[in-house]
Amino acid sequence: MNANTSPRIGVFVCHCGTNIAGIVNVEEVVEFISKQPNVVLAKNYLFMCSQPGQQMIQRDIEKWKLNRVVVSACSPQMHELTFRKACEEGGLNRYLFQMANIREHCAWIHEDQEKATEKAKAIVNAAVRRVAWQEPLELSHVKVNPDTLIVGGGIAGVHAALEIAESGNQVYLVERESTIGGHMAQFDKTFPTLDCAACILTPRMVSADRHKNIHMLTLSEVETVEGYMGNFKVTVRSKARFVNDKCTSCAACVKACPVEVPSWFDEMEGKRTAIYKAFPQAVPNTYVIDKEEIPPCIEACPIRQEAAGYIALIRDKKFKEAAQLIRLRNPLPEVCGRVCYHPCETECNRGYVDQPLAIQHLKRFALDWARKKGVEIKPPKIEKKSEKVAVIGSGPAGLACAHDLAVKGYQVTIFERHSLLGGMLALGIPAYRLPRHLLNEEIEYMEKLGIDFRTNVGLGRNITLEQLKKQDYKALFLAVGTQSGVTLGIKGEDLPGVYSGVDFLRRVNLGIRTPLGRRVAVIGGGNTALDAARTALRMGSERVAILYRRTRAEMPASPHEIEDTEAEGIAIHYLIAPVKITRISPLTFQLNCVNMELGEPDASGRRRPIPVPGSEHALDFENIIVAISQKPEIEILSDEGGKPHFAITPWGTLQVDQDSLATNLQGVFAGGDVVLGPSTVVASMGLGRRAAESIDKYLNGQPLTDFKTHMPKPIIPRGETFRPHRYSPMFKDIPKQSRMKMRKLDPKKRVHDFSEVEVGFSEEEAVKEASRCLNCGVCVECLECVKVCDPGAIEHDMQDKVQEIQVGQVLLATGYDLFDARVMSQFGHGRLPNVYSSLEFERMLSASGGTGGKVLTKNGQAPRAVAVIHCVGSRDENHHKYCSRVCCMYALKFAHLVKERTKAEVYQFYIDMRAYGKGFEEFYHRVMQEGSYVIRGKVAEVVRAGWSEKEDGHLLVRCEDTLIGKFREIPVDMVILCNALEPRYDAQQVRQMFSISLSADGFFLERHPKLDPTATMTDGVYIAGCCQGPKDIPDTVAQASSAAARILAMIQKGVVEVEPIRAVVQEELCSGCKICNNICPYTAITFDEVKKVSRVNEALCKGCGTCVAACPAGAIAGKGFTNQQIFSEIEGILV
Repeated sequence: MNANTSPRIGVFVCHCGTNIAGIVNVEEVVEFISKQPNVVLAKNYLFMCSQPGQQMIQRDIEKWKLNRVVVSACSPQMHELTFRKACEEGGLNRYLFQMANIREHCAWIHEDQEKATEKAKAIVNAAVRRVAWQEPLELSHVKVNPDTLIVGGGIAGVHAALEIAESGNQVYLVERESTIGGHMAQFDKTFPTLDCAACILTPRMVSADRHKNIHMLTLSEVETVEGYMGNFKVTVRSKARFVNDKCTSCAACVKACPVEVPSWFDEMEGKRTAIYKAFPQAVPNTYVIDKEEIPPCIEACPIRQEAAGYIALIRDKKFKEAAQLIRLRNPLPEVCGRVCYHPCETECNRGYVDQPLAIQHLKRFALDWARKKGVEIKPPKIEKKSEKVAVIGSGPAGLACAHDLAVKGYQVTIFERHSLLGGMLALGIPAYRLPRHLLNEEIEYMEKLGIDFRTNVGLGRNITLEQLKKQDYKALFLAVGTQSGVTLGIKGEDLPGVYSGVDFLRRVNLGIRTPLGRRVAVIGGGNTALDAARTALRMGSERVAILYRRTRAEMPASPHEIEDTEAEGIAIHYLIAPVKITRISPLTFQLNCVNMELGEPDASGRRRPIPVPGSEHALDFENIIVAISQKPEIEILSDEGGKPHFAITPWGTLQVDQDSLATNLQGVFAGGDVVLGPSTVVASMGLGRRAAESIDKYLNGQPLTDFKTHMPKPIIPRGETFRPHRYSPMFKDIPKQSRMKMRKLDPKKRVHDFSEVEVGFSEEEAVKEASRCLNCGVCVECLECVKVCDPGAIEHDMQDKVQEIQVGQVLLATGYDLFDARVMSQFGHGRLPNVYSSLEFERMLSASGGTGGKVLTKNGQAPRAVAVIHCVGSRDENHHKYCSRVCCMYALKFAHLVKERTKAEVYQFYIDMRAYGKGFEEFYHRVMQEGSYVIRGKVAEVVRAGWSEKEDGHLLVRCEDTLIGKFREIPVDMVILCNALEPRYDAQQVRQMFSISLSADGFFLERHPKLDPTATMTDGVYIAGCCQGPKDIPDTVAQASSAAARILAMIQKGVVEVEPIRAVVQEELCSGCKICNNICPYTAITFDEVKKVSRVNEALCKGCGTCVAACPAGAIAGKGFTNQQIFSEIEGILV
């Protein structure tokens, strides 16, 4: 039939029984429409969708030579495809058909027959006017990928996966948690048969795991979805389990793990370790390590010391293991236990509760304990390499770099210009802070690694870079530190008896005679100044004063060092600065000073000191020590002419690549204070460790990128409402506990020698302090699980895996969330003891739960009376208006199980008892016969029966009993809430990702509630289970089977039909503005970067017309929705 001939339109109006004809005068509509232009036939029929009705259309197409058809009936979503096929079978192109909806749009929403009839006439007339301009269109076909993606590993997902896999097709089952099973795995029994949930579910889980056609991806989430029905491209991220497939599930790791947190699977009512299996029958039958974010104490540490790990071991009284863990990563653990500035404590989350943990002191305790007990920590086995590396400088950076290179097998030589090894550790830090025998033990350990130490050999003095290269050193690390003091730049500073701080400390530590008078002034506010002052006191000076030009708040020295300094009788004078030094006698200097006041902040962020006019004054001292800062000795890095070999920064430090620490000379790297300027021990160690990795890459010909060594990142400050991990209370709700104070020698006694000031923790003190740790990040990387795992299944460095999979169809079975009853404060959940949610009580009932299946109150006693409150969050105008369908039955199940396991009385508080399923009514009568009490009426509140908040008394349930018309108070020991089932918290995100719709309640919306309850409006995407709405297990399984059948039908067919009604880009008009790309709700439009025009993917496009309306150039046309068709339709309505 030629559709271009004059339109011959047939109109068929359906009575739809009385659905339409009960309110619309169908005969009047037919009479009206028969008189419209191009209508050659108009008739009505009782049921147009029936077989006689469809056959009538086919006969009349032939009889009346119809080339257009309009059916006026119900929603196109319901039967448009039915009538299209009828027209096609009658010889008419299916797209020369138009449907007019006079049921949902007219009859069902009006009561006035006259007005409804007039509206129906307009709707049908609009369809007639439109169909006259419609053109024949042809379907296209797309091949179907037979593989299927199922998102969600609950009972719906598992059941559907098995049905599809059994047909021989591949299934990718993606589950967010570490095990499949979903909420059903948390249940104890199922209603109404009281079967064990695990007995029903776990065999299905095991079958899914073993099935060769099912690819199970647990701890996984879909990140992106592209493509269209039959050809989806999906990106899935599988999070690292940190346990590989070698795991035999022997649970040795669980016994070794020192960390316990509440179990999410037991709804926080039970405990589990950081390495865990959600429940005994979990699938996969492999343990998983729970790692959240890196604990801030570890993130803040430049060498990434596993502070949380050794703290947990100390708490567990595993002191030897704690010492071994510290030594594993830390080249200088004894040093760090005493002189580290502990950035870990600055960032410790415990500080949001009360005070940070004494992390440094705990490190020291473990190492002191191991040394006292004679615990030998043997060096690791090393495979030697032939390459030689030279390290210049034996300070913290040089030692750290040499340590890591030696462990990697390189032949490392450290060159030290002085007679003592340790750099500023030996020459700049007094023995009362860092005992020399401990530093020597650190160096002896490194000698065992094969490191060669050469003292009294200095770069630029008796060895050069060229000589080192000739000695076949393949790489060089410069760690010469900041050995020179920065001067004040005032007159008299160069007089004998005036020392720089670093030179003074170096002379003392080298044993060089350094006479001091009774009165000594130290100028500066850093740790070097304090060390110099305290050293002078120990050398016999009677009066030592520190002069600092700012206030204590700006002082860069460690606060505890300032306290110790003041405790020893050293006076600190603030807001004072020297301006001139004059010798007034052979033994006395006059120090001319001026008072200061603070102005605006300078480049360091501290307020700039400004001289106070007229405040000049003089002080007399016998020695003056200037300790304001330090700088590198650049001259040792220069050639004979004084020109530096290396690029130098404006601050006088070596310029290096920020990531690799490479200098401008090939094969030469630098780190520590020579790069950072005056810094800290652990910061220099961090650069030494990074340099070792760079040198290793350099010697192996690898790019100096993608480093694994740690560089601390800025840590976002948190408030008291944050949590250390997701299982913990908020900081503000964690009980406070005082920090353990470090015991110290009496100040009056300790100033007479260089004995160590800090005494250290006792075992009891250390365990008590370690117990304050919040286990941030859950896993603390103590590595105890690695030690006990015989198969070697633990991989702490395992990374997330991202993979792209191609599938033809998708099934969403993401389940539900349980309504959070805490928002209904009247029930006391989360506030009152013994008030449980339904899932919390399920876990209590389970043999694998926290109580082993016993029904117990918080004090460990069996309850004498239990209240079960129905419809918590359901059928509630303030929360969810819908019925959750399962609550009545599981409330009855709870009543039965409580009666079965205790002697308690059970009170059911209900609105309406709904027992609609098979066996439900019988189950209701069974429970009633067992003696439960039922009270019809909403509960007003649950309160304590006792007067005291701390009293472990009864609870009172207050309600109105509507059957007797009285207000009642029922005393109980336990309350069980029947929480509503609600959409998953990320339903909106999933909806957007898969381009589907949500119902008004927030659940995924099906294509049609009766005819197509498993399909969505996006072709190829199906839904099953509670993500579509609340339902019980039988209904969930039935819907999963239905979805699987739909998917298998598509796979069997092999191709899918693609609707031709879609948008088309006229490329010659497209300006490339990309507006359509951004607004398409189906992501069907992409941009051709070569031609600079937009393209429509016809398989994704739904012909919604959004892009057509938005295109400013008019370059997009709606195929099957032309302007002429739309305007004619509007005209038909308005006539």
